[in-house]
Amino acid sequence: MFYRNLNLTYLRIKHLVQPKIICRQLSVRSIKYQNYSNTHCKKIHVTGDYLFHNTNTTSTGRFLSWKWLLAISFLYAGYDSQNIFDIINQGSAEELTKFLKDNPKAVNKIHLFGWAPIHVAASNNKYEHLAVLLKSGADPDLSDGFSNCIYVARKRNINPSDVLSTRETHFMHNFNANATFQGFTAFHYAALLNNIESLKILMDHGADPHLKSVTGHKPIDLVTDLTIYELLADYEKNFELIKNKKEAEIRKKFPLELRLKQKIIGQENAINVVSSGYMNNKSVFTTYCLLLYFNYLLAIRRKENGWTDDEHPLVFLFLGSSGIGKTELAKQIASYLHKNNKDGFIRLDMSEYQEKHEVAKMIGSPPGYIGYDDGGYLTKQLAKNPNAVVLFDEVEKAHTDILTILLQLFDEGRITDGKGKTIECKNAIFVMTSNLASNEIADHALELRNEQRQNKLIEDRRLTDKKIEKHEEVVTFISKKFKDQIVKPILKKHFRRDEFLGRINEVVYFLPFSEMELKTIVQRELQYWQELALKKHNIKIEWDSAVEHVIIGAYDVNYGARSIKHEVERSVVAQLAKAHENGLIKNNTVVKIEADTTKGDHGNIFLKI
Repeated sequence: MFYRNLNLTYLRIKHLVQPKIICRQLSVRSIKYQNYSNTHCKKIHVTGDYLFHNTNTTSTGRFLSWKWLLAISFLYAGYDSQNIFDIINQGSAEELTKFLKDNPKAVNKIHLFGWAPIHVAASNNKYEHLAVLLKSGADPDLSDGFSNCIYVARKRNINPSDVLSTRETHFMHNFNANATFQGFTAFHYAALLNNIESLKILMDHGADPHLKSVTGHKPIDLVTDLTIYELLADYEKNFELIKNKKEAEIRKKFPLELRLKQKIIGQENAINVVSSGYMNNKSVFTTYCLLLYFNYLLAIRRKENGWTDDEHPLVFLFLGSSGIGKTELAKQIASYLHKNNKDGFIRLDMSEYQEKHEVAKMIGSPPGYIGYDDGGYLTKQLAKNPNAVVLFDEVEKAHTDILTILLQLFDEGRITDGKGKTIECKNAIFVMTSNLASNEIADHALELRNEQRQNKLIEDRRLTDKKIEKHEEVVTFISKKFKDQIVKPILKKHFRRDEFLGRINEVVYFLPFSEMELKTIVQRELQYWQELALKKHNIKIEWDSAVEHVIIGAYDVNYGARSIKHEVERSVVAQLAKAHENGLIKNNTVVKIEADTTKGDHGNIFLKI
């Protein structure tokens, strides 16, 4: 069996350009192969190559110790104190802590060639550095994207020897840089080195022992120490239990309702009521929102804790006007359930599936038709993550044949592509959004708010009566009559299938924003441009409540938050851009945005420099 051993025919210092970093690296060209006994190498194979170079070379003169080689390289080239990979290799754990404090985003930085800081720490037995990285937010399950020197060099259009030298500089153990490490996690590297300290740290931070490299190896497959093997076997066995316990603790500390409240404007009081588990003297509108969201959030919680039907996926229908937060809520649920997994959220714009022949775009073309080899978008995405949150946006625009496919998907929790392959997705969450009945829902919301104002006047009168120490709560429930007589007939008329509507677990109603919610939206939008102006142009922006009031007046119930966004851009940002272009606003300028409410129906916004 042949494997590469470094024969130092020459050394040369060369500049290797990386994004925003120019660091000098030692380029080593290997041109000679040596044949050694298998006993000199760890007997772990990856695509035919040994993972380690020979560590027992007895030749003298011809081969220089790899440690000496590294010493020479850093003597000549030094290391970049702003490069996290060099700090892990050459710096202390304290230096790394200080660096990450100033550069928190670097903790999961991906190298130009595919690996991450956590891989470098694990592969170099730097368990103290590994602990620092994990405490700073490093993902323990990040996989190494490095395949081999030839492939990476060809992809980046650079010299393979430069890739080789960089890889072997960062991964200081005698790993064979020409072997395939793609898909290795830090757990794999720690297991390969039988480093029990690193393994324990990774286990404490919930590293997944079931992840496989592209060659199909799990971390336990790489262990040669019997004690460590037994430790990993026990960890594998109890991993799901430990993981579920930790996730339950996280949910208690930071529940779904709190996450949604941070990300989504509107329904804050309702979310608070849901999380507290009872209804007190809340307003009419708040109580209404509670009833809308309670079953939805409860269904997600049931899924989290394993109290759902395993044979059927969860299906929701979000109703309401445009720009009200339907899509955003689906995104936040996906982010909550699937963390940083991009495949955890699948979005399909159903306006692209209005014709019968466009069904093939979703599940793939049948044999003999164009596009058969390409497959369908939905089936390909579900194959990547069968547990994803799938959003069917504006489902009312889809062709009826699409609804037939969705009916099977919702009922059986599986879908068959054009090639006859069936994807099981019973743990997925399907969300449909629709503008059907949006006008009726908006009108009903206005009625509820009017009733809320009247009840508030009653409450205020009661509070002024000294004989009454506590006021009675005023609770108005959304009527079943409104759902049955107004909304359901509209849905039945459009979808024409009771069995389709019967597959929906919950219908969630999205109401137009209240005045307080609109004020929050306006403030956030203005704050966004305030931060942007300060960051890009060093211009400070201020405004008063009159400006917010004028912008709120431009709210259009049919366009939701988008109408506020467009009004801010039209009445505020456009003026700022024009003044900046004409030289009226310069760096370090304070601009005050004011409003004249005496002119026009909604007032006039102007700049005061």
